[in-house]
Amino acid sequence: MRLFMPLLLLFPIQACAIGTAADIVSAPVKVVSKGVDAVTTSQSEADEKRGRKLREQEERLGRLSRKRDKEINRCEDGKQKSCEKADSLQEEIEEELQAEI
Repeated sequence: MRLFMPLLLLFPIQACAIGTAADIVSAPVKVVSKGVDAVTTSQSEADEKRGRKLREQEERLGRLSRKRDKEINRCEDGKQKSCEKADSLQEEIEEELQAEI
């Protein structure tokens, strides 16, 4: 029994030492993989970015279209300046549609 007790006390120490050694060995791999993850863009991240840009473009087009429609209504009421603004807004819309995302 006396011989058995010191062995029981050594087991947790050895387990701890093995765990620490494993952490030390795997640390460089973890550092490198985090660096690679930080530098590269995954396909899902690229898709999210593209979707965000498309939504932003659609929002801009919606705002421009609403402004153009208001100016067209004012133009129909006889306001020449509004006709010019409506034409300018239409040009912006066409430019936005041609812009690559």
